[in-house]
Amino acid sequence: MESLKKHLECLKLCGDETESHNQILESLNGVLLALAEDMHRCSSLLRDSGIFPALARILERNPRCAVKAAQVLAEIAKNEEMKKLCIEADLVFILVAQLKSTDEEMLLHTGRAIGRICYEKRDLQEELVKLGVITSLVRILTEYPENEALIRVDLLALCNLADLDSAKEALSKTNVAELLVKQLRRAEKHERLELIIEVLQALVQNDALKMQLVETGVHEALSEILLRLQGSLRAEDTLIVKAASDLIVSLLLGDGNCIRMVQLGIVHQLLDLLEKHMDNGDVSIQHAALSALRNFAIPVANKIQMLEEGVAERIKMLLRSEMPPVQFKLLGTLRMLTDGQAEAAEILGQDTTLLNRLVQWCNSKDQAGVCGEANRLLASLLSHSRSQEVVKAIQQAQGVKHLVSMTTSEHVIMQNEALIALAIASAINLEVLEDSFKETKLVQNLHKLLQDERTGPEVKYNSMSLLCNLLNSGDLRQEIEEDNFKETLETLCSHSNACVVNQAVMTLQILKDKTQNTRLSSP
Repeated sequence: MESLKKHLECLKLCGDETESHNQILESLNGVLLALAEDMHRCSSLLRDSGIFPALARILERNPRCAVKAAQVLAEIAKNEEMKKLCIEADLVFILVAQLKSTDEEMLLHTGRAIGRICYEKRDLQEELVKLGVITSLVRILTEYPENEALIRVDLLALCNLADLDSAKEALSKTNVAELLVKQLRRAEKHERLELIIEVLQALVQNDALKMQLVETGVHEALSEILLRLQGSLRAEDTLIVKAASDLIVSLLLGDGNCIRMVQLGIVHQLLDLLEKHMDNGDVSIQHAALSALRNFAIPVANKIQMLEEGVAERIKMLLRSEMPPVQFKLLGTLRMLTDGQAEAAEILGQDTTLLNRLVQWCNSKDQAGVCGEANRLLASLLSHSRSQEVVKAIQQAQGVKHLVSMTTSEHVIMQNEALIALAIASAINLEVLEDSFKETKLVQNLHKLLQDERTGPEVKYNSMSLLCNLLNSGDLRQEIEEDNFKETLETLCSHSNACVVNQAVMTLQILKDKTQNTRLSSP
């Protein structure tokens, strides 16, 4: 401690360019040695020594000793109490100026000192961004990519700052995405991978940075890491796989730039990733990729491009998966792709292999989600294709009975989808469907829906629309008459919903006309 006192006194009295460089360096080394031996005992002496203004002078005026002064500050800043004194002496702002240095050792110690002093101090971090620290950090990544220690400090700094909106905005104007992807590809140690992924997780919250990361192929780099670590039982590998999977989810979901991302070809890269992981890969990775594909398929422009590029065929090939969460997402993606796309719905609606797989899943009562999505896709293929050939194909695959069953689903949206699909199909080719409708007791199902006071107005309306088509079949009309629909329809003519009333009046009139015509034509 006596030796430390002498060194501190020496530094307090000197600090500019006229002093002995050797004496200053000796005293700075003495302080470092004392700190390494007993940080706690040194703290009280440092607090009362007035050393901080002296260190500031050395940094500003004595280039030959500045590196060692930065190193001393980096060590002092390990102590929480000392950070406040560093801030009060304006050392943070003096240190920021040193980030323009080309001396790698100076950059290393300066980065450590700034990072430790400003850790979890949001106001100071905001000031750093205003002072242009982002530019310096990106420059270090650019100019010293192979200096492991310096890059680690740089990444830690980015990690601490990346949660700030101002930092994200500043970073979006740089090529940080490209630099981080390069570091991700060359990273081998788990600590480095975790650090880079943590930075990326923060950056993908910014749309501009997310797009830049996609353009530079971050998902490919992540895929390579996942494939490399696939099957490993080591805890650290599992953590990396989880972090990379979570990043894929963050990267690909909830993005307003999905049209641009599809234009960049990300869909086929995702499909490549899926195909590699389909048989024995991590389900979370597949789930993330499929969730992204489904979202990408929502905009009309994307549907058209994805269909033109054969995405539907590639997705169809993945239906061999035996994992319900994957099956569920695949079906949802195909349904999104065919929504409003008649040609695609017509092609898929005649694919025997696909239809057989769908009917198989419609029978999977133990997997309600997959069963529901399979039914919805069947209904979608009918509704959007409006094709006589699709009607025949679904009938031959024995899919009609599942759509009839779907009319009694507990989910109103599924009820309506089934009713609309069956109404379209019966308008196109009632003759093909007639036997299936009789076997599945469709008429009786519709009557229950119309009689049930809990049935919503839209379901009642769609039920009557389908009923009007069924009246064109002699056998089905007879069932309708025998089931006494007339009384139910008359009751609905007083319903509180105007649309239901209008449809009930029209259906009742058609029923009367059909019945009267039948009687007149009878011998």
